[in-house]
Amino acid sequence: MDVQRLVAMANDITRYFVFEPDQEAGVEGVAEHLRKFWTPGMCRQIVEHFNAGGSGLDDLSRSAVARLAADQDMPTE
Repeated sequence: MDVQRLVAMANDITRYFVFEPDQEAGVEGVAEHLRKFWTPGMCRQIVEHFNAGGSGLDDLSRSAVARLAADQDMPTE
């Protein structure tokens, strides 16, 4: 999948969680959504994009993808 499409999708998910009063809960909410609903390939691709600088990711998206990158439970195929 095109990485810019993944960035847009991650940022769309973030818009739902951006109003969470507890920023930590918002970050975890986005990361959990990615774990549950994205394919392992999509997760790997967004993490690779993040590791390459993460161009276009909103701040909350960036934090969630960083959490996903560090997560031992990142989905695998």
